[in-house]
Amino acid sequence: MSALCSLIIRSYNEQKHIRQLLEGIRHQTVFDSLEIILVDSGSTDSTVHIAKDYGVKVVNIKPGDFSFGKALNKGCAVAEGEFLLFASAHVYPLYTDWVEKILVPFSDEKVALVYGRQVGNDITKYSERQLFNKWFPAHSDYNQKIAFCNNANAAVRRDLWASQPYDEQLTGLEDLDWASKIKSKGYKIAYEADAPIVHVHEETAARIKNRYRREAMALKVIYPNERFSFFSFVRLTIANICSDGYHALHDKKFLSEFSSIVTFRYMQFWGTFLGYIQHKQVNATLKNRLYYPNDLNRANVKNNQYRASDENKKIIYNS
Repeated sequence: MSALCSLIIRSYNEQKHIRQLLEGIRHQTVFDSLEIILVDSGSTDSTVHIAKDYGVKVVNIKPGDFSFGKALNKGCAVAEGEFLLFASAHVYPLYTDWVEKILVPFSDEKVALVYGRQVGNDITKYSERQLFNKWFPAHSDYNQKIAFCNNANAAVRRDLWASQPYDEQLTGLEDLDWASKIKSKGYKIAYEADAPIVHVHEETAARIKNRYRREAMALKVIYPNERFSFFSFVRLTIANICSDGYHALHDKKFLSEFSSIVTFRYMQFWGTFLGYIQHKQVNATLKNRLYYPNDLNRANVKNNQYRASDENKKIIYNS
């Protein structure tokens, strides 16, 4: 019998993080119905060895052939599940019902894609936490109006992927591209706040810049008429530094985090400016989600907590 859900993980030299993810998967309430596939793009560390120790099916892709879309398509092509769940190798679930919860919105046959919440840990940069709070709020939305999602924690219907594979030419944002196309066909995108994962980013300033440059290069293909000027870089850098600084001040972290905030936001928007040439208008709500700073409503921050009533379902990891 086919697995209910195929969990596809993309990896490259992730030995530091992947064991924690695989341990979290072992604790899932639907573990017996999971097929786990690792798409590895030429790791030279112990990533593949660790995955095989956990009984994971490994698919290899040559580093020179890699794109985010191609790696996903490789994994999807060998998957047998009705649903395809994607996870980055440097994430791990918070609760034992992560997979169970992210599949709930698929009870609506018009839902094509579900993405779950992402939060940081104790090494997450303050500005990245602000992004997580904005992009992945504490409340669910089973009929999202914009084509926003993130494949670090997302699931799609396998039959819809088969009819519309991921674009292998994009340098990033293959998830947003897929969501935009499937939504234009009349399907729904759902956000499930009760399916959180911790997303661990350990990036230098240069890697932050390159991440956003790569994503801007992809966005210019998806929305070719859009523009991101030097004025946009200056304005959004200043606006986001001010917003993050405001929240850091209220969190009593202003002095300890201000340097990190300035570095992150500068590199985020400098990278975006370097990668941006666009030709199509980005939906205003989507642009707000991607770029504009958090509002100054502290009640939203206070309500943006984990599932406090579900402590008995929380996974305890060994440090």
